[in-house]
Amino acid sequence: MSVAPELEPQTQRQARKRVLERFAILFERQVRMYQYVDSIGDLVRAMHLEVFGYLQESMRKIQIFHLLEEERAEINRMLGEMALRFSRLDKTLALLLRERSKQRHADDTDLKHVLLETNRSSQQLEATLIEKNLFERHTQMLETIVLSREKIMQWKDYVSEILAGFQRVLAFDYFFTALVDEDTLLLTIYFFAHCHERVRAEARANLAMSALTEMGLPRDMRWQIDEYVIPSDARHDESELRMVTAPVPALDASNNAGLLGVACRCDGRAHAQEMSVVRSIMAVMVMVVGSSKTLSRTLSDLEYFSAHDPLTGLHNRRAFNEILSDEIGRSERHRHEMSLLMIDLDDFKDINDSYGHPCGDTVLQIVADILRSILRKGDFATRIGGDEFAVLLTETSSDGAHAVAEKLRHQIRERVFEDAGGKIFHVTASIGIVSYPENASSISDLMAGVDIGLYRAKEMGKDGVVAAGSVKEMLLLNRNARDFVEQLRASLKDGRIVPYYQPIFDCRSGDLFAHEALARMRQASGETLPAGMFIEAIEKYGLGRDLGRAMIEQVLQKMLVLRDRKKTALPVFINLSAQEIQNRGILSFAEKLCGDLSVNPSSIVFEILERDAIGDMAHMRSFLAELREKGFLFALDDFGSGYNSFHYLRELTFDYVKIDGAFVKTILNSSVDYALVKNMTRLCQDIGIKTVAEFVESESILLALRDIGVDFVQGYHLGRPAPEMCAPLFNSIEASCRS
Repeated sequence: MSVAPELEPQTQRQARKRVLERFAILFERQVRMYQYVDSIGDLVRAMHLEVFGYLQESMRKIQIFHLLEEERAEINRMLGEMALRFSRLDKTLALLLRERSKQRHADDTDLKHVLLETNRSSQQLEATLIEKNLFERHTQMLETIVLSREKIMQWKDYVSEILAGFQRVLAFDYFFTALVDEDTLLLTIYFFAHCHERVRAEARANLAMSALTEMGLPRDMRWQIDEYVIPSDARHDESELRMVTAPVPALDASNNAGLLGVACRCDGRAHAQEMSVVRSIMAVMVMVVGSSKTLSRTLSDLEYFSAHDPLTGLHNRRAFNEILSDEIGRSERHRHEMSLLMIDLDDFKDINDSYGHPCGDTVLQIVADILRSILRKGDFATRIGGDEFAVLLTETSSDGAHAVAEKLRHQIRERVFEDAGGKIFHVTASIGIVSYPENASSISDLMAGVDIGLYRAKEMGKDGVVAAGSVKEMLLLNRNARDFVEQLRASLKDGRIVPYYQPIFDCRSGDLFAHEALARMRQASGETLPAGMFIEAIEKYGLGRDLGRAMIEQVLQKMLVLRDRKKTALPVFINLSAQEIQNRGILSFAEKLCGDLSVNPSSIVFEILERDAIGDMAHMRSFLAELREKGFLFALDDFGSGYNSFHYLRELTFDYVKIDGAFVKTILNSSVDYALVKNMTRLCQDIGIKTVAEFVESESILLALRDIGVDFVQGYHLGRPAPEMCAPLFNSIEASCRS
């Protein structure tokens, strides 16, 4: 008889019951089958005994019958054989039944084990499964958890929001977080509204000590409690309260950063499913609390360092600009004065180079501490960058700012610093001051003005305090200078800076010897500016390289044109800036251009001012060596302007020396200058260097220079700079002077 299959069970508990019922039916069938087999065995055994008795009786009666001896013996033999076989069959049946009994016992044992194991597995499966609606509510709640900056920064409120959602999945009495902040345990308890006051009181009294014990912290550690109440529709339950906790790992995983716990009530049959949900919720809350706590601290650090300098802890430039903007608005509304200080440590690079950057960092930190100790509440100190600090003094006049600046300067100057090895050194500071609205009224003007004051303090010898003064006038000058620099850039790019040629004559014969190429700038208005009006800006803003290349290229092109016209191209003196000594490729550029245009390099004489040449002797030697290797000549300009001019004649080798015009133009009125020019000329000639006298502005000076024995002369008396080199008609001093 078979059992018809039932409908699929709706729950795991029903499925287990159905399996057990089917196992019981199967077990009952097997027992009945074994009983049936035993009955058959008993019947066969009884029939064997009965037949065996009949055979024995037959053998006895045959003895009575009158048969031949042979017939009786044959019948007895056959009956005996049959009896023997029945005896063997009976033994075999007994053996079969014994084995069947053993197998029955083994089958019963196996079936019982299978039945028990199936029941156990079903119970375990039931314990791991969650009802579908419970799972769906849990999943929907998880989908709402999204970490954002606002939620992270207010993570405790966010935890309340999440717990309110979880409470709709499974009711709790309360949830808590225990987090360590430096030397304090911060305990936050989230009570659900249905939680009884007695339970709340027990939690307040016991949770802190329990958390300290579970986290392995000293029991005398300070702790504080913060409470939240979460709305709840659940009713108070008197069933057993169970606490489930989970650690919150630290970032370095070396210890616990905190502890989470939930107090819930689980009843009987639903216990396994509810505990599964509780464990899942705890895993989620560990993630939320741990991530929120870590990210909150990270965001707080980022916000702090976005406005503060990490080395000194002072405000950074970004924050300072915002504070300065607000303070300008406040001072304008309330008609207050305010002042700015700009502080720069003098020769701070030497400290880093001499004692190391860690020592330099220590100096900066100490200076920051000095600033904090002097400033009032409401003043703002900033590290602008490097060794530069700025201070905003609220409601402070220029006189008050000067007093603060002097106090700062004095304390920095008097402070004794030590390096890692105990070596003592001192630091000084230069300070600029600007005041609102006395000196300026906008952020840009205030910052520019305080920079001007600082630069003046540096120029005046450092370790000083200088107020900006009239910022508007200085800014106007600076901006005009910047505008002029941009005009220079445009002129270089457009080819409007061109060479003008001043003739250089042989002082003895009066023949035209060479030209000096002097830069001129042609403005859009048609006016031509001499080099003296823009050469300082060229050097200050690093345009010397562009100017040098532009002049070389135009001079060589001019020499090529003269050669094509069958005219003699005389040597040309070309001025170079000090930067070209630093091996910036100007000589290679000139060499290549000479090769391309077939110009002899010896017809080019590069000249550099004496002060620039002696400023970097090491590079000057290598520059001169490369210059001679490429075939160019060299002239030292403004010779005699330095204190050790004669020393450089011994150290370096020149082709020409151009005597400083300041001596030349006064030789008629100063016996000292006359003697200096005469002796410089004689010295140079003795060591094989040609001399060129500049600033020849009269015939009397020319004649005096001839008497002295100067080799070559140039000046306005002999010829002014012109766009073209001197024509053949003007190839002597006399012709030039007549023109």
